[in-house]
Amino acid sequence: MNIQLNQISKNEALVKINIQSVDYQSKVDGKIKDYSKKANIKGFRPGKVPLGVIKKMYGKAILADEINHMVSHKVIDYIKENNIQILGEPMPNLDKVAHLDWDTTSDFEFEYNIGIATDFSLAVDEKFKVDTYTIKVDKKLMDETVENIRKQFGEMTNPEVSDEGDSLYGHVLIDGEKAESGSFLDMEEVEKKSKKNFAGKKKGDIVEFDPSKVFNLPTAKERFLGAHKELKGKIKFEVEKVNRVLPAEIDQALFDKTFGKDLVKTETEFLDKIRTTLSDNYKRETDSYTDLKIRDKFLEKTKIDLPDAFLKRWLERSQENQLTKEEIEKDYPMYVNDLKWSMIKNKIAKDHKIKAEHEEVVADAKKMIRAQFGSMGLSEQMEANIDAFADNYLKAEEGKNYMKLHEKVFNDKIFTFIRENITIKSKEVTLDEYKEKA
Repeated sequence: MNIQLNQISKNEALVKINIQSVDYQSKVDGKIKDYSKKANIKGFRPGKVPLGVIKKMYGKAILADEINHMVSHKVIDYIKENNIQILGEPMPNLDKVAHLDWDTTSDFEFEYNIGIATDFSLAVDEKFKVDTYTIKVDKKLMDETVENIRKQFGEMTNPEVSDEGDSLYGHVLIDGEKAESGSFLDMEEVEKKSKKNFAGKKKGDIVEFDPSKVFNLPTAKERFLGAHKELKGKIKFEVEKVNRVLPAEIDQALFDKTFGKDLVKTETEFLDKIRTTLSDNYKRETDSYTDLKIRDKFLEKTKIDLPDAFLKRWLERSQENQLTKEEIEKDYPMYVNDLKWSMIKNKIAKDHKIKAEHEEVVADAKKMIRAQFGSMGLSEQMEANIDAFADNYLKAEEGKNYMKLHEKVFNDKIFTFIRENITIKSKEVTLDEYKEKA
């Protein structure tokens, strides 16, 4: 067997394999013998089918299968032995395969196109700068959060007349008749200038308005209209009930409902706990934003040459019957960014010897399980069996859970390394400012 690499360009090559009968004949003969022992053919006793009959009936298929298996493995072995960093997968020349003469030919030639990842440089140091944000837990945010908690655990009442902070239950009128299902109109989802139109309403009142101009989000409008979301322009809504939440008192009962029994015992502790929880939650959000900025900056600054024509052909073949050429062309920039980022991460990992160890994956699985069970108040009961729980989770889905968590641990370590070595400039902003800027 002879194999050679012909460079087409700096990031694409052609692998040629020449295979002779001496390379495959003994394996093909062995397969034919095995098949004769198992074959069940009319007119012959099981296991006693002559080799000539098997060869005549199945020889060509056995030959093609054995050679294709041998050649595909040889290509992969050649790539590994020569440390060629490929992109996508080797693509066989299907036209050449289609014209092979399996009946009379004993020497065969196969071709595989491969995309090659060319080397590139990048630096992870203080000269690499990223701008990001941290969210300030200010008085406005604290007041809104406390008010939301008080409403969450407040008492529902049904006053006669509505106010701007209430919600209304009723039915949309279609051709003067009530819609089959009722609708809730929450004043919190109504544009500020429209709130006054729904205040002072009582049972039996009919309000006429255009949902597309009243609700502050399209999802709120769709939720209100329900099965009648196709309605356009002004609609009529008949009020049947006014709902009002009386905020809960700031007392021990509220502390217990919010954080668990006796974990908070004073209003000061309650506010401190809220502040800490908000800070932690928004830190996770801004960390994700920072990671995205880091990724975008690396993609912007790192020059990587890719065999675009090869990759598009490979995508077209590998996604046959799933994606059209037009869809591949449209999504190709996103695919390229994902591929480049994967190459960048792998280079950083190789240059700085970063990898996800098995023990770290197991530890992350335990951490995830503790968080899930802990929120249900079962942490003490399950702690004794945490090893078994983690093992079962990681083996589930035919090992896919393990691979997903392995990738997560790897990504976490890459981002931790990057953050520790680059310059990150963080500007403190309010939550409203963050929503506008991020």
